[in-house]
Amino acid sequence: MKGIFSVLVENQAGVLSQISGLFARRGFNIDSLAVGETEKRDVSSMTIVSTGDERTIDQVEKQLNKKIDVIKVRRLEELSCVTREMMLIKVAYTAVTRPQIVEICLINGAKIVHMSPKHMTIEMTAEPDEILNFIELMRSFNIKEIQRTGTVALNKD
Repeated sequence: MKGIFSVLVENQAGVLSQISGLFARRGFNIDSLAVGETEKRDVSSMTIVSTGDERTIDQVEKQLNKKIDVIKVRRLEELSCVTREMMLIKVAYTAVTRPQIVEICLINGAKIVHMSPKHMTIEMTAEPDEILNFIELMRSFNIKEIQRTGTVALNKD
């Protein structure tokens, strides 16, 4: 089971360390973590994705709510929220493979942001599953490097 948590925290030094330490001490896995300042400079938003059984996900929520620097914890349901992730992927190409890569990018809404004589860097923003599918499509083109932001999410309502 996947748990998506939107956590508002006080924007101060050490809060990220406290939250990640909580996960480490309890043996909870963090699949994805994205942190950024909100419209209020003194508040940051964390989107944390974790996996586990129902009991584990419930425990994650309870433990997050106990932290002093945590302002609010919301557990988001996958079907009632919008999730996105951004990825940069560098792939090798040749004169033969270049048109194939360009076509795959067009079909999947990815954008080529840099080209050198042997490599291209592609940017894609999509749902996490679409990012994984795109990575699989690129595997045959010799992936050189991947950087992913982690999931960000907002309730649809």
